[in-house]
Amino acid sequence: MASIRPACPALRGGVPAPVPVLPALCSFRPLAACFLLLVLAGGAWAQDSLRVGGKRFTEAYVLVEVLAQTARSAGTPVQVRAGLGNTAIVHAALAAGSIDVYPEYTGTIAQEILKRPELKTLDELRAALAPLGLGVAVPLGFNNGYALALREDRAAALGVAKLSDLVRHPTLRLGLSNEFIGRADGWPGLARRYGLPQRPQGLDHGLAYDALGRPGQAGQVDAIDIYTTDAKISRLGLRVLQDDAGHFPRYDAVLLYRLDVPQRFPAAWSALQALAGSIDEAEMIAMNARAELDGVAFETIARDHLAGSAAPATAPATGFWARLFGPDLLRLTLQHLGLVVFSVGAAVAVGVPLATWAAPHARWRGLLLGATGVLQTVPALALLAVLISALGRIGTVPALVALTAYALLPVMRNTCTGLAGVPAGLVMAGQALGLTAWQRLRHIELPLALPVIVAGVRTATSIAVGTATIAAFIGAGGYGERIVTGLALNDRELLLAGALPAAALALLFEGLFAAWARWSSRGQVAR
Repeated sequence: MASIRPACPALRGGVPAPVPVLPALCSFRPLAACFLLLVLAGGAWAQDSLRVGGKRFTEAYVLVEVLAQTARSAGTPVQVRAGLGNTAIVHAALAAGSIDVYPEYTGTIAQEILKRPELKTLDELRAALAPLGLGVAVPLGFNNGYALALREDRAAALGVAKLSDLVRHPTLRLGLSNEFIGRADGWPGLARRYGLPQRPQGLDHGLAYDALGRPGQAGQVDAIDIYTTDAKISRLGLRVLQDDAGHFPRYDAVLLYRLDVPQRFPAAWSALQALAGSIDEAEMIAMNARAELDGVAFETIARDHLAGSAAPATAPATGFWARLFGPDLLRLTLQHLGLVVFSVGAAVAVGVPLATWAAPHARWRGLLLGATGVLQTVPALALLAVLISALGRIGTVPALVALTAYALLPVMRNTCTGLAGVPAGLVMAGQALGLTAWQRLRHIELPLALPVIVAGVRTATSIAVGTATIAAFIGAGGYGERIVTGLALNDRELLLAGALPAAALALLFEGLFAAWARWSSRGQVAR
């Protein structure tokens, strides 16, 4: 047996020597304990606070701050969960009890949430929402409807003024938000009502205005969907097409809330009711303009509105480096790091034992790898919406579950590959020494497969660093907060301020894995 010792250093003189598998994971235990305590403490604190949520576009960020500051003025602790994604995500969070109230629109409630477009009045909506444990109240005073818009010069050249005019231009390039394309009151219903032949492409709302291009230049798209209170409509001189067939309903801004909110937070609810009729369309457009065009912070805009300030003060110039190394950098880094470490750690804890068990059984190996492969194809926002409903919360827990699911495939696939690459002769030698199946696995197979397993963990970690940005859509923090807000505002500097730290974190992990590989190879040579 002496001839096999150099190839299998675990067998020293025929006596099995314990070989730790993935020892670095042990160092994460104290960090894991602290992180979980913070999660639990945050959840407990949230139960005593009014949790205000909102969607991921400029107006929602502003309104969330208006609601939060109003409730705080009544002495109620408030937790803000802005930028939670589209209607499906925010409504799922409300239904699950992860948030208590958020600004919504009557047309969206009827068409998308209740699927009953015939409902028009607040009383009708209240009656339909009550069995769901939800209520609607406090009309804020403005209508923010959907519409399609073109650049004025392009619309004039085509002779387009109404939505029905689009029928004459089947090759017109439409760049529509993904939510609008999927909504019943969006593109599907619009195309049926007007008989429109175009095939729109999906485009984030925050980037759509740039895609139209400038006068005299060829844009990437000809028409986009807009909100009628968007700040850039007048600034860019767009032509809003008349809805001559009356397809779009009214989208009056209201508060959608859980029915127990007035009892749990009576002072805050009384203060929020005073907001009824306090914002007209012109004022909402002006507040959106301050955020998107002047770069004023949402908190400042809300505070000025509530104080009755009419002067739209411009924001002080802030350089890119000041935004990159802003006061939120440490918090976002710890959140992002925690999401990556614990999701990959969970994938290793689940995936390595499962793959080790399945590796010798071709049928089960194929089923497990196929199932984890299917998980990779599930869209992130769809998975998050399902997890919010299943787990009854938003934030860190569903984000970790989703990230763990996405990290399983490289971990399990590499574990199976590494174990398959162990020479059969070494396994037979261990068997000849009288080692049990568990001892052979622990002292021969797993140590020899370890480099391949770690390569899978390395891949999973790189994937997790990038994918963790989706956590911001459900209030779990991380660098995605900057990226999501930057998309909403079409703020390239803020986008970069979130993307660059994520890239730096990915490079840091790559460096750590490379250092481990060098140390491991030197240890093998020394032995």
